[in-house]
Amino acid sequence: MFVVLVGVVLLAAKFLAFILTNSNAILTDALESIINVVAGAFSLYSLVLSARPRDENHPYGHGKIEFVAATLEGALILVAGGAIIVKSILNLIKPVPLHQLDIGILLIAASGVVNYAVGYITERKGLQNNSLVLASGGKHLKTDAYSTAGILIGLLLIYLTGMVWLDSAVAILFGLMIGFTGYRILRTSIAGIMDEADYELLQRIVQVLNQNRRPNWIDIHNLRVIKYGSTLHIDCHLTVPWYLNVQQAHDEVEAVGKVVREQIDPSIELFIHTDPCILPSCAICTKADCDVRRQPFQERVEWDFEKVIADRKHGLD
Repeated sequence: MFVVLVGVVLLAAKFLAFILTNSNAILTDALESIINVVAGAFSLYSLVLSARPRDENHPYGHGKIEFVAATLEGALILVAGGAIIVKSILNLIKPVPLHQLDIGILLIAASGVVNYAVGYITERKGLQNNSLVLASGGKHLKTDAYSTAGILIGLLLIYLTGMVWLDSAVAILFGLMIGFTGYRILRTSIAGIMDEADYELLQRIVQVLNQNRRPNWIDIHNLRVIKYGSTLHIDCHLTVPWYLNVQQAHDEVEAVGKVVREQIDPSIELFIHTDPCILPSCAICTKADCDVRRQPFQERVEWDFEKVIADRKHGLD
């Protein structure tokens, strides 16, 4: 709610600056503030919705709405960037006079400082809570502040030199920057909707499991991670000694879950399927007190990332 309220105040300040100056560069900032307000309001709704507990219709919760909110924000940013570029090109062809640039510069400078502060706080909260909506919103506000700084430099040059064409040139440059930011947000959110693999996270999980292996964890494979908003769901297959009873196998599954939650994310949900070991497993099994070993132990094999994420068991080959 705070981000939305700040966005409304900054929107009013920037449009006042545009009305006073008739500057395309300032209009660039003002249009982006409209997006901040609209996206912020939808993001607030999506955060409230994603926090609802799972129900019969949504067994994995409501977290996917965060990706929808980020998609809307990215699309709006792309549209705004395109609109800014088109208007600025038209004004390069047919220039318009500028007025009261000194007042406009002061208003835009103040809004830029506020934007950066709010964006920094919002992005940190998003990263801490693993929320794509907050992180994307904060990153967008910080980018808005950077573009404001660039626009201010352009406005100062116009104020000092009187070269009006610089206004449209600066607006085109930052329209391209805004469009690229929108593309990146859109790309990330669509990847979340499509459950694209997060290889960086998967590699961290493989590293943590390798470092904390127990003798009964003979192999792990078919590892997958799905994001539902701030919640991560992990599926994998764990190979354990074939003679473990149900309770013992369950204890090993719980041990895997404990390691991952302690070192990756405490809110992670794990769904682990246990497989019995087979004859080739003996050669890489480090369990010293196995009375039914059918082949001698040869060497410990570090779990390979490519095999862990695929449906391929480890071996000496």
